Amino acid sequence: MMSDNLNMTMRKFLKQVGVTSQQAIEEAVRNAGADAVNGKTFSAKVVLTIEDLDLTHEVTGTIEG
Repeated sequence: MMSDNLNMTMRKFLKQVGVTSQQAIEEAVRNAGADAVNGKTFSAKVVLTIEDLDLTHEVTGTIEG
């Protein structure tokens, strides 16, 4: 069973990843301009690595403009 501290810090980290990733995407969209985004579909990939645990986890998906 995971310790409460591990669970809490893991959730905090994942929340930070989600928030900062959304901010980065929003900035990229603003920089690209509406014409470059509207009606387009973008492939996205996130790679999570924890070297000490020999973990590599990849999530792929699409973002529609």
